[in-house]
Amino acid sequence: MSMRHIIAMGGGGFSMEPENPLLDLYILKQTNKTRPQVCFLPTASGDADSYVAKFRNAFEHYSCDPSHLSLFRLPTSDLESYILEKDVIYVGGGNTKSMLALWREWGLDVILRKAWEHGVILAGLSAGSICWFEEGLTDSYGDKLMPLKCLGLLKGSNCPHYDGEVARRPVYRNYIQSGELQAGYAVDDGVALHFVETELARTVSSRLNAKAYFVSAGDGGHLEQEIETVFLGG
Repeated sequence: MSMRHIIAMGGGGFSMEPENPLLDLYILKQTNKTRPQVCFLPTASGDADSYVAKFRNAFEHYSCDPSHLSLFRLPTSDLESYILEKDVIYVGGGNTKSMLALWREWGLDVILRKAWEHGVILAGLSAGSICWFEEGLTDSYGDKLMPLKCLGLLKGSNCPHYDGEVARRPVYRNYIQSGELQAGYAVDDGVALHFVETELARTVSSRLNAKAYFVSAGDGGHLEQEIETVFLGG
């Protein structure tokens, strides 16, 4: 039976660090294939053509076969077979709530779980990180960061862009302390959490001083525990 992998990035990759391929190359390496099939899901961006173009421009330079799935211009009616033949599903950023609504309407929530169970690596940043957890802190509502129920492949909550957006850290801590969010993982831009099965196996970064944390509630306030992170450029 294949091992299950999820690589959840707080931020980074081709769209945020176009000159720094470390995280994207790390994802490809985990397939142990010379030319893995990598499918980009830009749903959270409204399947923006510019986002797809950035993905293709980056991944066409790597040893892989890139493709993308738009739910507005479907490549096939058999989405399950299309997804299950891939080695990596790479989910982009954007509006997590709208993305999950579309996924559920098309049955992609079920298909992606099946893909994960069959050993397809699930990866992504921002919305493409939050989505795999039970809950996440999202800016999907526009003017306010709010909790969101997600797919629940991984336990607990997730907050991306922990160092990249000034409100993220205090708001995430407050929601956890109040019990409105479960304890979970706060991740700086340039950091990826690599889960094997459902346990955190390693944490890697494309930026020298980027960090990840496990944040939980304590009697005197939140508890923020730094997670050991390996810099991929070392």
